[in-house]
Amino acid sequence: MKVLSIRQPWAALIIAGHKDIENRTWETRLRGTFAVHASQKIDPGGIEFAREHGIEIPPLVCGAVIGTVDLVDCVTHSESPWFFGPVGFVLRNPQPCRPIRLDGRLGFFEADLAIVPQARIEPPEPLLEF
Repeated sequence: MKVLSIRQPWAALIIAGHKDIENRTWETRLRGTFAVHASQKIDPGGIEFAREHGIEIPPLVCGAVIGTVDLVDCVTHSESPWFFGPVGFVLRNPQPCRPIRLDGRLGFFEADLAIVPQARIEPPEPLLEF
């Protein structure tokens, strides 16, 4: 399965169904489902942005796959409040899963994952709450 590492809280906001655009500096031809990996790094600007828009930050898991989402388009302009550009991956159908510990990488990468909501996988530490 394709995987993309995304900083927190952006990854959690995607899986929670709030964020419908993932901003990048590069385009992709990839379409379809990919796994969302919550990276080890946290973007304080993301926490501030969510709070300014009245969105409660869920507990943040870092260093793990936290769900899947469908990439349906790649755009250079969008009316979504989540679009900052220059390129946006348009996302739909987020599906959370129990966190699966995984090291992240740059760009899309392959990982052998069995992502099922019923997976009995303990969440990695730490769980960060804001």
